[in-house]
Amino acid sequence: MLASKNDALAGFSAEEIIDHMRAIGSAENVAGMARFGIVTETALGLSNVELHRIARLVRIDHARAIELWRTGIREARILAAFTAAPKALTLEEAGRWADECNSWEVVDTIADLFVGARFEDVLIPEFAADQREFVRRLAFAMMATAAVHLKREPDSKLLAWLPLIEAHSNDGRNFVKKAVNWALRQIGKRSAACHGPALALEEKLAASEDRTARWIGKEALRELGSEKVRSKLDLPI
Repeated sequence: MLASKNDALAGFSAEEIIDHMRAIGSAENVAGMARFGIVTETALGLSNVELHRIARLVRIDHARAIELWRTGIREARILAAFTAAPKALTLEEAGRWADECNSWEVVDTIADLFVGARFEDVLIPEFAADQREFVRRLAFAMMATAAVHLKREPDSKLLAWLPLIEAHSNDGRNFVKKAVNWALRQIGKRSAACHGPALALEEKLAASEDRTARWIGKEALRELGSEKVRSKLDLPI
């Protein structure tokens, strides 16, 4: 069992942390996760709020994060992403984690880590070209994350991903199309300079003969064309 909330827990092993998570897990929470499309075969029933709390207590430990990931347990893998060291992560490790993803929420969590490791230029094109649903989702989750967190990068970096968004806008798989839509919206909300090109692509997709592309375009237009977004970016309403 983990020590008290006020103790420094950096020295606790992966096994000890998992024992603690098993003790506080909830079967009711596991059932609730399944309703949101989360893969629950290995889930212990901890919320992400609780996992963030544990992450703050156990602190960053890259070697332990690798051990946590290898267990295959849903909560352990999310905690691994929270407590891995971005600068210590290798492309080989990132590729292996991507290969082993089987749930959208784990994908979205490691997207933050991969962008923090600054692997977006290498991995986004590679993952977008991959036919596997969760690996392709990871490409667009990384775009969405980068649009929000890489504030010092030029807008041109984000706009260069719009052709990839367009190219995969006809992928009708649920977890891909939602991520493509997410990426397009986040890029469009990044700045006034990004808004125009993103809006133009949304309008093009909304008029597409492809059902999935139309859905992506219309859903993105609903947000980027809103008064709230235009006001935030100081654009004419």
